[in-house]
Amino acid sequence: MPYIDLNADVGESFGNWTMGNDAAIFVPVSSANVACGFHAGDPSVIAQTCRDAVAAGVTIGAHVGYRDLAGFGRRFLDCSPTELADDVLYQLGALEALARAAGAGIKYVKPHGALYNTIVHHEAHAQAVVDAIRAFGSDLPVLLLPGSVALTKAAAAGLRPVAEAFADRNYNPDGTLVSRREANAVLHDAGQVTENMVRLVTEAKIVAIDGSVIPMNVESICMHGDTAGAVDMATAVRAGLENAGVSIKSFV
Repeated sequence: MPYIDLNADVGESFGNWTMGNDAAIFVPVSSANVACGFHAGDPSVIAQTCRDAVAAGVTIGAHVGYRDLAGFGRRFLDCSPTELADDVLYQLGALEALARAAGAGIKYVKPHGALYNTIVHHEAHAQAVVDAIRAFGSDLPVLLLPGSVALTKAAAAGLRPVAEAFADRNYNPDGTLVSRREANAVLHDAGQVTENMVRLVTEAKIVAIDGSVIPMNVESICMHGDTAGAVDMATAVRAGLENAGVSIKSFV
């Protein structure tokens, strides 16, 4: 039976600020991209998220980002490659400590927001992320956009590159994500999202915002935990995929 991983961004609450419904979204997904404190999350939130992920049998990944708590990590930071590598390494160490305390550990890395989109093309920042993962002392898989510079650099460094798609985002004809500054960047219709993801997994293609068809092979599908209706969409996508004969399990 074919299978696909469903991942979600979690652990993004901070203090009195609640973001997403992590406990509920752990039911349909198989992997958790846990915020590491730089774009979102605080130590207690992250620790509880790790405990909840372990209890739900969900794989923990590090959701590393630019040091941009005020902007939720969705702004490009023109930092040096050395500074960025140090920031990513710092985040990996922090999450690993909290995950170990919960009885687990980091199993993969997924850059967040602006960092994720920047390293589709930005050679220096892509290399910095790869260097940080290598410095962490492991060959952790890296979740990235298909065709990105970072995927190529990860493979060259001996890391496992894992291509992913976004269920709740629209695509440009070149396979990049429509900017959140543009209209219709985020999808909210659970039926449309489910149809798109079933087509993606069973036919290896996705429809861009202009109606063109993009060939796309992925191992994982992301649901943004902060998207309105995220839990309902993730549940619908899982049901749709299972009805199409696709099982859901972590790529790790």
